[in-house]
Parts: sequence; C-alpha cells; structure tokens
Amino acid sequence: MNVILLSPGYPGEMPSFTRGLADAGANVYGVGDQPRSAVPPASAAALHDYLQVRTLWEEDQLISDVSDWLRGTAVDRVECLWEPGMLLAARLREYFETAGLDHAQTLPFRDKEEMKKTLDAAGIRTPRHRRESTIGGCLEAAEEIGFPVIIKPIDGAGSQDTHRVEDEAELRDVLGKVTHVPIVSVEEFIDGEEFTFDAISVNGEPRYFNVAWYRPRPLVARSNEWISPQVIALRDVDDPELAAGIKMGHEVLRALEFENGFTHMEWYRTTSGEVVFGEIGARPPGAHQVDQMKYACDFDVFREWGRSIVGADVQTNFTRSYNVATVYKRAQGEGRIQKIQGLESLESKFQEHIVWKSLLPTGAHRRNWRQTLVSDGFLMLRHPELNPLLDMADEIGRDLQLIAG
Repeated sequence: MNVILLSPGYPGEMPSFTRGLADAGANVYGVGDQPRSAVPPASAAALHDYLQVRTLWEEDQLISDVSDWLRGTAVDRVECLWEPGMLLAARLREYFETAGLDHAQTLPFRDKEEMKKTLDAAGIRTPRHRRESTIGGCLEAAEEIGFPVIIKPIDGAGSQDTHRVEDEAELRDVLGKVTHVPIVSVEEFIDGEEFTFDAISVNGEPRYFNVAWYRPRPLVARSNEWISPQVIALRDVDDPELAAGIKMGHEVLRALEFENGFTHMEWYRTTSGEVVFGEIGARPPGAHQVDQMKYACDFDVFREWGRSIVGADVQTNFTRSYNVATVYKRAQGEGRIQKIQGLESLESKFQEHIVWKSLLPTGAHRRNWRQTLVSDGFLMLRHPELNPLLDMADEIGRDLQLIAG
C-alpha cells in the first residue's frame, strides 16, 4: 500500500508514527517543507521517498507538486497527524480518490461549532455553544448561555487562546487579547474532571482505546505557571465511573463517521456524575501520550496505528498492566536552565518505576510554557496500582525543580 504522509518530521512524535506505518507494510511517501537532510533520522529511515515543498499551506500548488511527483504511482491513503494539515489531507484524498475522511467529513473535526452541531443532532450532550465573530455577538452569547463561559478558537488545539471568563468585564478584557482569532466559540463552562477517550479504529470500530485523566484539567494548568501538570493513563478502563465517557466516545465516532486511524477525544465528568463531551481531533494526542499507552500495555501502539491505516487488524490481545503518569515540569525564572534540584534523590527513590526522563539540560533556554504542555521536560513513570502512582507523581511535581536565570 502506498501512503502519503504529510509532515513526517514534525511534530515530535512523528518519527515513531512514520516508523510504525512502515512497519505495518506501507510504502511511506513523505511530504514536508523541511529539506530531507533535516527530517529526523528515524522518519527518514522509514520513508520510501520524500518530497520537499516550499510550503504546506498553498493547497493548490502542493496538490500539483504531489501529483507531478507521484505520476504513475497508485496512491492508496493520505494521512496527516498534525492538526493544521487535516483539511489539506482531505483535499489530497479527494484528488487521488482514496479512502478516508473527505473535506466535509474532516470539517467537524477542525471546526468546534460544526463538531458540536453534529453531535447535538445525534443526541450527545455537549456544552451549550455559539459561534461568534464580534464583541457584541460574544456578549449576547454569554448572556444567553450564562457565566462563566469559555472562549476558544473555532479551530484551535491544546487549549491555546482558551479562556474562562466570569463576567462581562472579564469577557471584554479577554476579547481584547484574542483579536488575532477571527472567530471564537462561546461555550458553557463545565465544572468537572477532564478525561480522554483515545482510540485506534478499524472500519469505524475502536479496536484499541485509552482513557487518560488530566490532573488538573488543562484550562487550570494553562492558567497557572507554578503547576506541574500531570496526565495519567488509567489501567482500569472497566471502572464504572468511566463507563459513560467510554460509551460516549463510541457514540461520537459513529456520529462523525470516523473509520480508520487515531482519534483523541476529551470529555468531562461533573460532581453529579453527568458526562459531557469536550472536543475531538482526528489525530492522536500529543505531549507523548501515545508513549504512555505503549508503556501501559507493553505493545507497539505506533505500529498498530499503522496497521489500522493499511487495513490490517489491530492487535487486541494486549494486557493493561500499568497506570502511567507523565509529570511535566516548568522552570522557575527566565532565561537559561541554571540547575536542577531534587532529581537524584527522586531517581534513587523511584528508579524502578521511572520509564522515561526528558528534561532540558543546564544551559538550555527554557521554553514558553504557554505554548507547549511538555514545557521544560517531563518524567514518565508507571505502577500497577493507581494511588501509589499518584503519590509518586505528586512528589515529583513538588520536589523536582528546574531553576532558570
């Protein structure tokens, strides 16, 4: 099977997905705006061929370039795991007449209002919502929905430019900060814990799924620099408290007519037990959450995604052996990392449970914590039991410190 893969070198997890697709038996034709020499070695080694284009965002020119490049080669699939390239992938599918989401089917995964309208029609509980492009419209929508409300971009990802607002004065202030966002969704604020439903589907049926728990919910973590956010891949997906969210995940995939590949859905559970849809992307989660799944089950999730794309069945005889926590760290101060405190004692104490350590070294410039959940690095650890894992994760969040200056 010949598969076009857009942007095989970016984001950071793409080398693993490119390798997984090749391992599943595909000839992977990469298309990106990097020179081949700049493509990560793991991606480059898995590519059957590669086309560098001037830009990924001039769709007509890119389609023409890819068509010329692959003239005489049958194209079986077109894949993209980077949120901004989803609609481009859909256009390429339509041009090459391949299976997969077309433009109309992709739009609800990119446009949060279309997404919720589709699910509303299917009887799935979504936050009350309105699409607005003016200050007056946003004020009217907030009055109708009731404060507090969430303001978020229609096509955003990762909580970027997402704000909770409590009253009209705060809403006016927030709208002044997001003037670069032409259209926003004004949405009911759902007060509850936030989870994921991540699935690899074959012919519309999830063959593997993962439920992760955000500690705290992303909106809180994005609003407070001092927090060390955690994502917990849960071992016990048969927990009755997760059942309604998992059921909703299956219903959402059916309503959106998703067939093959990875999806990443977020949902809320309120204190009353009500389950409310959050949003969904036709892609895997970022911030190394797919690696969490790998460590939770000790199987190659990247290859199994590749198998879903080439039409093979996905391995289902895996064992959920561990809960897996990732604790993301943000340096204190500005500038370059000067020192890392507490790491040696934590490694000594939890060494048998730590599966991955990735922290910026001293001398490196700290990252913008508002733009990446990974921030200045993370520790990933696992344990069969949830409570001991949470205790370890909290201790790492408290005692591991990166100091910048």
